[in-house]
Amino acid sequence: MNILLYFIFKIYVRLGLFFYSKKIKVSGSGNIPKNGAVLFTANHPNGLIDPILIATHIKRKTHFLVRASVFNNPSIAKFFEALGMMPIYRIRDGFKQLSKNNEIFDKSERILSSEGSLLIFPEGSHNRKRTIRPLSKGFTRIIFQVLENNPDTKLFVVPVGITYQNSSSYPAYVAINFGKPILCNEYIHHPNTKTEVIKELKHKVSKSLQELTVHIPDDDNYQNALNKLNSYNLDFTSVKNTNTLINSNKTELKQKKGSMNFMKPVFYLIILNSIIPYSLWKLASRKIDEIEFVDTFRFGINFILFPIFYLIQALIVSRLFDNRIATIYFCFSLLLTLLYTKLAPTPSG
Repeated sequence: MNILLYFIFKIYVRLGLFFYSKKIKVSGSGNIPKNGAVLFTANHPNGLIDPILIATHIKRKTHFLVRASVFNNPSIAKFFEALGMMPIYRIRDGFKQLSKNNEIFDKSERILSSEGSLLIFPEGSHNRKRTIRPLSKGFTRIIFQVLENNPDTKLFVVPVGITYQNSSSYPAYVAINFGKPILCNEYIHHPNTKTEVIKELKHKVSKSLQELTVHIPDDDNYQNALNKLNSYNLDFTSVKNTNTLINSNKTELKQKKGSMNFMKPVFYLIILNSIIPYSLWKLASRKIDEIEFVDTFRFGINFILFPIFYLIQALIVSRLFDNRIATIYFCFSLLLTLLYTKLAPTPSG
């Protein structure tokens, strides 16, 4: 039942993302092994929408670790668990809570030893900075636990880079790049010490992530470099080109003006047609204290409230007129949203 729920929900979420995103570029899907256990390791710039975007673009059922705070509501927790989400506890959740991670690591081992797939964010937290932050050793702990207890399991690490043109803007414009798989079995019997092997694995994954997403070194020049790139109005989802520009230190590019949004009238028409869910979003947005969760909440409200609201309005129209006009209204509402999402100017960085 959980598997059926997972795939039904996955299809529905993919449909929701289609209406929410101007474009989702996916490359490197062929790098995902068809057989064996896979541990996906991704950068984490944008809250809960990161695992949603990545998991819905992987054909295999994928469990993923997310911050424990989203499991505070027992009813929601059961729903998340059915979809393959598992809580990971951090120091800010309290030292007593950290012991619960042992159970999660054991569950992760069972998933991978059964040749399943797991998505983890080794940076340990979300941050919209365009840089790959130092990786924690949590993912290496999972690797060693799996291979030491299940030496016959073939385990791959697949780095995943996710890059947003602007991680707080609608419509979303994002690139998901899957890197080349790393066979972890080669490291378990490595002649170096375990500490050295962990360091080597972390370095290899970090280096790969720096190539799969836009990476500006996090030094004293970071903000100046970012401001300069933003002034060029670059397509950050063209990751390779952007990283080439960063590494070449070129300064002769011409600054570009952002394009005018000729779709604004359509946007206002959508608001007029969706005034209640839009108002609820505006109220909810005031309570978001982390910018990395703006996209998550906006997508969640669009995903749940807007279709329900259009259905209710369609029912009212059917009572006032007839079913044919109600169907036309409902389809027109969805088409209007899709039209704006796909034709609105690309959000600046």
